[in-house]
Amino acid sequence: MLCKSIRNAFTMLEVIFVIIILGIVSSIGAEIIAQTYGSYIIQRAQYRANIKTELALTQIANRLRYAIQGTVGARPTLVGAFTSIEFVTNPNTKVLQWVGYDGDSFEAMTSTSRRPGWSGFADLDTTVTTSTNLRTPGSNLGLASSIISNLGGSLGNARIYFAEGNPTAAGLAIGYAVNGGSGENITLSPGIPTGEKITERYKLAWSSYALEVDANNDLILHYNFTPVAGTAIAGSNSILLHDVTNFRFKSSGGAFRLKICKTERISGESNETIHACKEKVVF
Repeated sequence: MLCKSIRNAFTMLEVIFVIIILGIVSSIGAEIIAQTYGSYIIQRAQYRANIKTELALTQIANRLRYAIQGTVGARPTLVGAFTSIEFVTNPNTKVLQWVGYDGDSFEAMTSTSRRPGWSGFADLDTTVTTSTNLRTPGSNLGLASSIISNLGGSLGNARIYFAEGNPTAAGLAIGYAVNGGSGENITLSPGIPTGEKITERYKLAWSSYALEVDANNDLILHYNFTPVAGTAIAGSNSILLHDVTNFRFKSSGGAFRLKICKTERISGESNETIHACKEKVVF
């Protein structure tokens, strides 16, 4: 005898209700996923902007910490008048410029001699009868020359700045031209004028530096040009940061305060942007 089992199934109405409920759940889930993804790409763009700005400030700080006192100044434009940073009052000043001493060869030394490229100490007792030869005990000028050359400069175009030198009428530090050097002796040309004050402590510089935001809103570093306070900006340049909306700087009590703001696109498919600002103090 055959028996047929009877199974209950969804009615059409129940199926419709299930489909409606699944549609509501899926739409809510899709909205949550979309919101989560939107939040993620915004946070990612904010993170990128913060990192890029922080890296640019770090690069600037690493160079600015070698700035020689009495050489830091500002210009309204690349070719505008140079003013000592201590007297800059115009908030629209765009260009920061300074002479940086050669920290690379000052901090480097060979494994054999254990002497830096230049020691920063001048022996004024044995330095010459002529003012064109500067004896600097503990130095290895051959090493300094090699390092400077590898960085794109030349010891023959460097300048010597004494700790307590003879400032110009505008209060800028004077750098004495270097013609070369070897061992522990630096050759100056034309030399130190008679009667000018020099001290046992000095710094050697082979490049000036300048920062500006150009017409494309790129933050540009200029370098490898004459290491003289207020000299015309030339040499090489490289982009530190794109899409800069604000670059401000201020000096107070030997400290430099820097502020950079930039925009960052949220994604490649969108023209929406976020804004990031960072500040750093350099002593």
